[in-house]
Amino acid sequence: MVDVATVPDVKNPQLDVEQINQLLMGTWADTRRQAREMIKDPAFWRKDDLGKDEHRERVLSQLHLLVENKAVHRAFPKRLGGEENNGGNIAGFEELVVADPSLQIKSGVQWGLFGSAVLQLGTAEHHDKWLPGIMSLEIPGAFAMTEIGHGSDVASVGTTATYDPSTSEFVIHTPFRAATKEYLGNAALHGVAATVFAQLITNGVNHGVHCFYVPLRGDDGADLPGIRREDDGLKGGLNGIDNGRLSFDHVRIPRTNLLNRYGDVAPDGTYTSPIDSPGRRFFTMLGTLVQGRVSLDGAASWASALGLKIAITYATERRQFGGADGQEVVLLDYGKHQRRLLPRLATTYAQIFAHDEFLQKFDGVFSGRTDTPDDREDLETLAAALKPLSTWHALDTLQEAREACGGAGFMFENRLVGLRADLDIYVTFEGDNNVLLQLVGKRLLTDYAAQFKGKDAAALAKFAVGQTAGKVFHGAGLRQLGQAVADLGSTARAVENGLREEQQHELLTGRVQQMIADIAGRLRAAGKDKELGARLFNENQAELIEAARAHGELLQWEAFTDGVNRATDAETKKVLTWLRDLFGLQLIEKHLAWYLINGRLSTQRAAAVSSYIDRLCARLRPHALDLVDAFGYEQEHLRAPIASGAEKARQDEARAYYAELTASGNAPINEKALKAAKKR
Repeated sequence: MVDVATVPDVKNPQLDVEQINQLLMGTWADTRRQAREMIKDPAFWRKDDLGKDEHRERVLSQLHLLVENKAVHRAFPKRLGGEENNGGNIAGFEELVVADPSLQIKSGVQWGLFGSAVLQLGTAEHHDKWLPGIMSLEIPGAFAMTEIGHGSDVASVGTTATYDPSTSEFVIHTPFRAATKEYLGNAALHGVAATVFAQLITNGVNHGVHCFYVPLRGDDGADLPGIRREDDGLKGGLNGIDNGRLSFDHVRIPRTNLLNRYGDVAPDGTYTSPIDSPGRRFFTMLGTLVQGRVSLDGAASWASALGLKIAITYATERRQFGGADGQEVVLLDYGKHQRRLLPRLATTYAQIFAHDEFLQKFDGVFSGRTDTPDDREDLETLAAALKPLSTWHALDTLQEAREACGGAGFMFENRLVGLRADLDIYVTFEGDNNVLLQLVGKRLLTDYAAQFKGKDAAALAKFAVGQTAGKVFHGAGLRQLGQAVADLGSTARAVENGLREEQQHELLTGRVQQMIADIAGRLRAAGKDKELGARLFNENQAELIEAARAHGELLQWEAFTDGVNRATDAETKKVLTWLRDLFGLQLIEKHLAWYLINGRLSTQRAAAVSSYIDRLCARLRPHALDLVDAFGYEQEHLRAPIASGAEKARQDEARAYYAELTASGNAPINEKALKAAKKR
């Protein structure tokens, strides 16, 4: 491992692009490369001129191609032809976003949700009966969890599954319109079965939400009695997926169609479960389906990378407005253009590094190597923290990349508007981002409270005094004064020295800790008064979500730092450190008001943060193309004319034309120059 501090100051460090690519591709690099090689085939590419119906059929045909290429079997049991490679499975599916996001999501519905529900919630009997057909696409299926009336609140779904002991059947029923299953991929057209989440009722007792395998069509291709399906029609994106609604009018299924790994019903209607607590049982069942959030985090991060590869390539070739030498200036040489794209590039790197660590955690839990209740809870928290940040970032980045490419970015052929439209829904499916961050905030509060469990009054008083002392210390300006003294002389150099790795980590960590401590202090006033507690929680909800977001950003910064430390080439590590610093400092800049109000930064140092970011952008400018080349995308992946070299050819042609015209002596005289000459 190289210590950047010991590396001599190299004026023009050279990047080892191949090494960076290996770092970014992560633990399952071989699987990612295999997937990228597969989707070079134009048969996998999105065709932008297709209408909704044709697009849907093309994506279905692409799913069959995935089966032919053995790209769908990785997570399934070895005895059924799978590999039991959970991390590699997600890594491979994420790469499909580059071919067509509709393909990525529809394949995720089929094998990552519908198939995974059978795999994770069912038993060997269910696996043997249905998984071979699910893997081969003989059984296309829908994942029927979300309802019109209860989106992210799965525990409150209205669909019922009432057991009838006289026939040993469950009766699946939609009791009112708001209980209709909604937004389901494969529901409008292609699905022949569904995994349906419903309230399990037996012997007059509701045992909460369970999952049931429900056939939708008979062998003749017609919908079975009681099955009602509606087509969602055109959407804001992902129109290659046949999203639709499902409702059930007293549909009967065999008792054995209950996916009964975590709860079972005997022929006489007796309910049993290995998990006694209904709440823990529910969250355990949902936790087995976390891979949807895992894959969205990765796909969104790599979609951001694709958008930046297009926009930054274009920005290094497109010229606009004359410079001091009379030549038009390349867009990325403008400070504002650097500010638009390079911090977003830094964030994308942070997210890709964080995602690989997230994927390792997921693989450890799902493989059974690290499958404990604590590990599963940590995995759930990671998913709820990272998926919101990466999906919001993707929308922001693709929009900024589009604008940074001007009118060319608005052309559908250059990918950015289509990607932006397709990824829009990522921020609300598999859990609305704000709801997910609230889950993270609650976990942070729980962990905070655990520090005091079992402590006596004297220990709590001592902690309270320490907290007060800490706030007084910052609030009195002592820390700020120390910073101000250190910043005398060259403030720019001082802020660079004073906001490096250790200080960035301290500032990012301190913000999370203090926000949680402050919220916990305000909530403590409720005591056991539930009504007051609910009101105080609601009053602090926005700040709790912001604290959870800060926690996710801290995780990304730490993962980025880990990634930087894995670089073995000294010059490459230096440039990656600059990029990591850019990520950290733009987070601090975004929350400068908080750091000032809470006494964490002096006014001098806070004022210098933005100028230091500008310096970092200028320092990274010569390496921008290498940094996006390191994503490893080839022209078959980009498929954007403005990132193909065509813009450089146009610019070179124009410059050659004017140079030749000037050299020939036939160039027209500029009116402004002529008037200036006459005045002389």
